[in-house]
Amino acid sequence: MEHIISLTPRQIVSELDKYIIGQHDAKRNVAIALRNRIRRLMVKSEIQKDIVPNNILMIGSTGVGKTEIARRLAKVANAPFTKVEASKFTEVGYVGRDVESMVRDLVEQSVALVREVKNEEVKVKAAEAVEELILDILIPPVKSAGFTRNSIPADTDSEPSNDAELNERTRERFREKLRNGELDDRKIEINVKASSPVGIGMIGNGMMDDASMAGLQDMISGMMPKKTKKRKLSISEARKVLLEEEASKLIDFDEVKEEAIKLAENNGIIFIDEIDKIASKSGKNGGGPDVSREGVQRDLLPIVEGSSVNTKYGVINTDHILFIAAGAFHVAKPSDLIPELQGRFPIRVELQSLTQEDFSRILREPKNALTKQYQALFEAENVFLEFNDESIEEIARLAFLINQEVENIGARRLHTVMSHLLNDFLFDVPDTIEANSRIMITKEMVQERLTTLVKNRDLSQYIL
Repeated sequence: MEHIISLTPRQIVSELDKYIIGQHDAKRNVAIALRNRIRRLMVKSEIQKDIVPNNILMIGSTGVGKTEIARRLAKVANAPFTKVEASKFTEVGYVGRDVESMVRDLVEQSVALVREVKNEEVKVKAAEAVEELILDILIPPVKSAGFTRNSIPADTDSEPSNDAELNERTRERFREKLRNGELDDRKIEINVKASSPVGIGMIGNGMMDDASMAGLQDMISGMMPKKTKKRKLSISEARKVLLEEEASKLIDFDEVKEEAIKLAENNGIIFIDEIDKIASKSGKNGGGPDVSREGVQRDLLPIVEGSSVNTKYGVINTDHILFIAAGAFHVAKPSDLIPELQGRFPIRVELQSLTQEDFSRILREPKNALTKQYQALFEAENVFLEFNDESIEEIARLAFLINQEVENIGARRLHTVMSHLLNDFLFDVPDTIEANSRIMITKEMVQERLTTLVKNRDLSQYIL
């Protein structure tokens, strides 16, 4: 939390710049929204409860960075984040529990985050317990009245006086080997908890909501006798399995649930994609699918406005969850959303279409740039891939040209272009192209392999 409090809007934008090129307005607005949440938690007076987040509506075509901005924002804030498609609710109809499922997904993410933090806190203690368990399997302890580890004589070179002392010395030698990783490949047999699936999916004939169903399953699982099963694993694998079990014994799960609910309520981010798909098109009246779309909007409204949602971990209030909605709005317009929902997304940001220069920067600058990803894939086989400046400029030019001629799918076009460019090399490694080889991608090579895709429009229209 201290790390989050120290984040200023400029620092947040700077973090987003490491992964997303351009879209300064969108980054600026989400940075302000995130900082405002931090400011609200710092407010001491009673007005803190009344400060609601300014939800954001992002408008822009596919592949310009809408989802990536929201996802990276959550990473920067170390906040629970869930992404849903508004259109998925249209398929089912406007049933309330389906819309509430996005909040339940958020709570699940929050529980996972809190559990991870708690696991780190008890990691050392759990590792010690696991070490003892593995040693018990390798060298079963000898029970001796009044014998403890502290009773081992300081002079370990002397002959052991009894079985217990010999056993303890052997354990200590094996403990050292365990810590050095010398026994990692050795197989041992351990007892692990067997999962007991409860098939109650049909209970209630569809009338039971997800939270009640999950609660009922947990209750029945708790009533069932705990079963264990034997598994033969290498010590390195057994350590992971046992570490998880021992850590869960040391963690108070009620505390995890309370903290997770609090974290989701105050820091949670829900990203609703394709919100334009549930907007009723202008000038349409009467029935048809628009009735369903409007129904979904009306069901989204209480969640975005602030309501209590029942989850299997407890009741969560959505008043202070940050909602970021996004859509291309090619056919419908933001004004086609029902007025009440429009009012709940006061900040509107239009994301710009990507230029050829943007494509060039996307290939060079981000930490996870496609060029760096492919270089890592080749390096895994000890083959070194290099791009000269002219080749990157040519890839950017061709990707931009294909987007103009066929369908503008933004930065996703680069994935297709890079795939066509490098697939032959990827196929030849390591059979034809051996380890320690170097591949230099030049402008001429890019033109030779990709220009035909641009010239032949009938072919290029099939590029996704």
